[in-house]
Amino acid sequence: MNHTDPDERWLGAIVHGAFFLLLGSSFARFLSRDQGGSRTGWVVALFAFFCLLYVLGHLLAPPPRPGLPPTRRHLVWLGSVTAVWVVLLVLAPSATWCVMPLLFAGLHALPPRIAVPAAAVLTALVVLSEIRVADGPLNPNMVVAPPAVAAVATAVLVHLQRQGARQRVLIEDLVRTRHELAATERRAGVLAERQRLSAEIHDTLAQELSSQRMLLQAAERVWSTDRGAARDHVRAAAEIASRGLAEARRFVHDLAPADLAERSLAEALGELARRASGPGLTVEFRLDGEQGPLPERVAGALLRIAQGALANVREHAAATRAALTLTWLDDQVSLDVADNGRGFEQPAPRAVPSSTRGHGLPAMRIRVRQVGGTLTVESTPGEGTVVSAAVPLVVKEPAL
Repeated sequence: MNHTDPDERWLGAIVHGAFFLLLGSSFARFLSRDQGGSRTGWVVALFAFFCLLYVLGHLLAPPPRPGLPPTRRHLVWLGSVTAVWVVLLVLAPSATWCVMPLLFAGLHALPPRIAVPAAAVLTALVVLSEIRVADGPLNPNMVVAPPAVAAVATAVLVHLQRQGARQRVLIEDLVRTRHELAATERRAGVLAERQRLSAEIHDTLAQELSSQRMLLQAAERVWSTDRGAARDHVRAAAEIASRGLAEARRFVHDLAPADLAERSLAEALGELARRASGPGLTVEFRLDGEQGPLPERVAGALLRIAQGALANVREHAAATRAALTLTWLDDQVSLDVADNGRGFEQPAPRAVPSSTRGHGLPAMRIRVRQVGGTLTVESTPGEGTVVSAAVPLVVKEPAL
């Protein structure tokens, strides 16, 4: 038996106890009724050998764990102890009921197609032994009781064996499903992390590098005609490089955006509007409502959305004016980025976004969805664009 299971240990203890109890009573009956003649010494030695073989078998050739086939050593032990019992039964009919633990051992270890015929043969030997030692008229119980008991025991054990097999299959399916689910979650986590990294790189390093390239190209164009303007462009590119380096360091350590390190969201958006303003584009910031505490993830997402939206305005909209508006309500905070640029024709709701349009709007949608908000885009060709991100605030009930 599998001694790692408490139920199996209790069952094994009961079966072993029953065997030794039946063996002791059979030996006592032999000494009180059947001894005599020259075979007595052989029968006593056979009783002792039968007991020793039973003990050694469970120590050296234990039965298999449920669901596993029996080992060759266990099958040899089972055949040997059964053969010794048959010889003992011939010499001393008192050993008849010692077969019950052997019957259980066979049913427990052997497959049903072998265990059931073996149980029938052992039961027939018990019936013949009872008839052999019967005194007077034949008692019908001697013929009916052993098969009935054996049939009930066989049916119960075979049912338990099949039920255990079904349970093992279910457990294996559950374990396999759990492993597949864990693998799926890992793949989903990897994909989500890739999307997050893509959005972070697009909204920080890529935008900063794009701005630096534009400034350096502008400096190169006016270098020979207007050294002062060229130097201003270079200084602006150097400032952007410094901010990009700070963003990269915080990005590596998975911290909040650098602009939020020592500023509130409103202050960071105001600074962003100031930096985004320049020749040909004026960006204004406005705060509506009273600013309150905001989770770091929400503030970081809104700031990144503003950065991405302004990058789209600068690169695609050909706008001259843009406005950042942070609106604080009782149940939500919203950010609007509006421009007076060329606008665009919005795709149909079911249209598949083009892979050539970059990460701008998809990254914004992912960011706002991750913090439980919604993103809407309103645009008409020639009339500008408005990008709105709204995130609900968690309202806590006042303590009673």
